[in-house]
Amino acid sequence: MDFKEELKEYANIINNELIKYVRKEDCPEKKLNASMEYSLISSGKRLRPILIIASYRLFKSDFEKVFPFAIAMEMIHNFSLIHDDLPAVDNDDFRHRKANKS
Repeated sequence: MDFKEELKEYANIINNELIKYVRKEDCPEKKLNASMEYSLISSGKRLRPILIIASYRLFKSDFEKVFPFAIAMEMIHNFSLIHDDLPAVDNDDFRHRKANKS
């Protein structure tokens, strides 16, 4: 298996695990879960959790044990991306090397 195929396989595993952790249909906070799922399950590279799983696989073959840690890392990364875009957190005049025209 070449590198790109392996990355794709890892990303699919991570996406499936993310859905297991996030998708809860019948719960009081359905709207919150839907918005979390929208941002979390969008197309991402999943490099952080892939690195965690791949590093674990260097030493052991039962890499399913590391899924909760890999998923947690992706959730933390996603959280930081969302909160970094909030005006109260980042109201810099330059955003992504572009001047803020508001």
